[in-house]
Amino acid sequence: MLKDTHAFAVKGTTVNRAANMSRATNASRATNIIRISLGLLLSVLMLVGLNVSAQAQDSPTQSAQTQDTQVQGAQTTSSSDQQAAAQVLDLLNQYSSDADWDKYFALYRKDGIFIGTDASERWGMAEFEHYSRPTKGWRYDLTERHLIQYGDVILFDELLNSPAYGVSRGTGTLIKTDGYWKIAQYHLSFPIPNEIAKQITTEIKAAKKQ
Repeated sequence: MLKDTHAFAVKGTTVNRAANMSRATNASRATNIIRISLGLLLSVLMLVGLNVSAQAQDSPTQSAQTQDTQVQGAQTTSSSDQQAAAQVLDLLNQYSSDADWDKYFALYRKDGIFIGTDASERWGMAEFEHYSRPTKGWRYDLTERHLIQYGDVILFDELLNSPAYGVSRGTGTLIKTDGYWKIAQYHLSFPIPNEIAKQITTEIKAAKKQ
């Protein structure tokens, strides 16, 4: 009986040990599976994060619909359309300074309008060419410019410096025409400081009466 009992005890111990080993093995496998799953999850999250970061770097920090340019200011971000439109306006000032009228008027639409500093100066292209071609041109240097784009239309205003007249302002509209930006309207004016506005307007009134 003692031998049988001892054998049973030994057998029972062996069975318990086997069961314990089986449970430990299963727990180890489960732990490994969890570790692998977490590793895969972290890898996916890292890839997603890198993709989001790359997209953020590719996105412009400034809206492509506006461009502000100051000749002595900071650099700005602009769309290719706005850069092309700004180049048209730069060439306009260059060609007028050189009195290169063929290139100058090629920057306008055929139905373009030029509004001069005098109240009577609202000219179509034929009238404006008739006025301009006999002259030696005029010089206006860019100081500051603002562009706002609405599809195929760009509105602009710019401050200029004229050797003859000092601070001047140009405003107008460009329209994309046959794939190129063309000036539809340009309005040149002389901004009047508020402190002398009444004095200047009084002189204008008196000049009209003469």
